[in-house]
Amino acid sequence: MAERNNPALGILSRKSLFSLFTVTSIVFLLSWFFVLQSAGGRPRFIDHSLLPTSKLLATLDASNRDSRNEDDVNASVGNRSILMDGEEEPGEAPRAKTDVKCSLPDNNKVALKVYMYDLPPEFHFGLLDWKAKGNGVWPDIRTKIPDYPGGLNLQHSIEYWLTLDLLSSEFADMLGGRGAVRVRNSSEADVIYVPFFSSLSYNRYSKVNPHQKKSKNKLLQEKLVSYLTAQPEWKRSGGRDHVIVAHHPNSMLDARMMLWPAMFILADFGRYPPNIANVDKDVIAPYKHVIRNYVDDTSGFDSRPTLLYFQGAIYRKDGGYVRQELFYLLKNEKDVHFSFGSVRKDGVRKATQGMRSSKFCLNIAGDTPSSNRLFDAIASHCVPVIISDEIELPYEDVLDYSQFCIFVRTSDAIKENFLMNYIRSIGKDEWTRMWRRLKEVEDFYEFRYPSKDGDAVQMIWQAVARKVPSIRMKLHKSRRFAHALGHADSRSISFQLPHNFW
Repeated sequence: MAERNNPALGILSRKSLFSLFTVTSIVFLLSWFFVLQSAGGRPRFIDHSLLPTSKLLATLDASNRDSRNEDDVNASVGNRSILMDGEEEPGEAPRAKTDVKCSLPDNNKVALKVYMYDLPPEFHFGLLDWKAKGNGVWPDIRTKIPDYPGGLNLQHSIEYWLTLDLLSSEFADMLGGRGAVRVRNSSEADVIYVPFFSSLSYNRYSKVNPHQKKSKNKLLQEKLVSYLTAQPEWKRSGGRDHVIVAHHPNSMLDARMMLWPAMFILADFGRYPPNIANVDKDVIAPYKHVIRNYVDDTSGFDSRPTLLYFQGAIYRKDGGYVRQELFYLLKNEKDVHFSFGSVRKDGVRKATQGMRSSKFCLNIAGDTPSSNRLFDAIASHCVPVIISDEIELPYEDVLDYSQFCIFVRTSDAIKENFLMNYIRSIGKDEWTRMWRRLKEVEDFYEFRYPSKDGDAVQMIWQAVARKVPSIRMKLHKSRRFAHALGHADSRSISFQLPHNFW
């Protein structure tokens, strides 16, 4: 009895049991740890019902990030036409900001496949007084290129350069770096291009002659709508994969309401309702600058005596009221040039001299949010000061304008002394950094024939290409029940999309 009740034996027995339990637990935990490691380093099954909503979303997001393979990441990066050397990738540690330089687009990328309608010459080069031979539709641009009218007409000539580029893609020896190539089979195309010189049509033929009831511009738009809506390509997609250039704010005024599903290439959205044109489906293209490029620019902060420059129309409607307000605020500033001006009477030469001798150039909203003045400033390496709250900028999904432009809200700009104090606070080093950046990006706004890698023509095609996946997804989703409808009704189904499709 004495041995059975020995307290020392009870203590020893409890210690043995505790030790056994501890060892067993450690072995169990280690076994579970190795199971998790073999399954990929994290639990595959999580009871998300036990997590708060915020933690659930964070867990799912982390799981999705981890599960992306390297090919997907490379594909998403390669789809950007400009890579910023100073930009951080997801998961990368923050880096100190340095001067950001542009990498040009990858020459090995796949070119956008474009089907172009063979519209009659009256819609395109016929507007330039080019005469077709026989049944020909297009000029032989290998022998002679029809001239586009100069002056302010040139600033909206985007349609001309894009069409020339597509025509040349069929015989160009070197296609490296080309953003788009013409294909003859529409079923192979990524987009359908409509070669209507709409800006030229407006500039030249929008007035009604005495013997006419309608202007030639209006008649061409009516013909275009009839032609496009009768084409199988339009019926197949409802026009969503069509590309129409309407760069002049007043071009396509009549047809735009009927062709709204198409992708428009525009200067801005100032005269468009958002259900007709918006940044999600359309592309903003730069103006062709009127001022010549500043070649071999060796100027600097100290050699540009004018601090702030503006020359143009001062009294404008709509958002352009700010020009008048700024004129009265700045007219007595000694190192500011703010005056009325136009392209007439040597205006281009004077503006060229003024911008090249100025540190900052004002780009103020006028009748529309954008103007050619921004692109003249870029060509002059004069740091743009943008005062236009509704402005949309070309390629902004891949290009950071804050690296070479100053943005000021309209409400701040019209406060007394605000603008001048802000501009004077920008020192020589910061200005020089922006000036260098302007010289790096200026090629992105150059319209050329033949086009070159990284110029405005190729950049616009790349902007169009970045819209293609969204177009395809929406078209595919719209066809989900087409097969079922076909069984229910054996008749041919006309493909239609709702008015609020976008």
